Amino acid sequence: MDFQCVENCSKCCIEREYYPTVKFGKVGVLVLPQEKERIESTAKNLGIKISILPRIGISYEKSDKPSEIIAYQLMGKEPNGNTCPFLDTENQERAPHGGYKCKIYENRPLACRAYPLIESSPVVLDSKCKFCESCGTTAENMNQEVEALIKIKSKMTTEAPYVWRYATGIGEISDANKIEVGWFLES
Repeated sequence: MDFQCVENCSKCCIEREYYPTVKFGKVGVLVLPQEKERIESTAKNLGIKISILPRIGISYEKSDKPSEIIAYQLMGKEPNGNTCPFLDTENQERAPHGGYKCKIYENRPLACRAYPLIESSPVVLDSKCKFCESCGTTAENMNQEVEALIKIKSKMTTEAPYVWRYATGIGEISDANKIEVGWFLES
């Protein structure tokens, strides 16, 4: 069975989740440092307000914050972190599958190109993807997605002894007292 977006679905561009726990807030779309400037420039050219926060940082010496950021995250436009700012929810024009169109589809981040892959070896699909929910199996035409995920992994591999995760401070109002903001040392 080949992967294809489910009719009228834009779930992956709308719903964001807490990761790794509520403490860290909702995560945005992973953006590599090499992609950050292009994404910001594209947003500016389209007149779209975006927020890109740090996601993963590293340091080679113990300190109170990372010395290098190896991943950023494009946050959703809603106060709770949901809905990608590049998802065209205002226009009546739809993507071929009937869902909302992506304003930067041809220039979307590698993380979007890898979706719905979570892991490449063995291939694991996101269980929250409507296609994956309905078919329950890995798709066979995932070559481009695997390539994108491998590129992401190669850019995020590090020998640094200290790895940091950024807490976004973004989430549901009901979770406000559990969500933090700032850098947290993981290792």
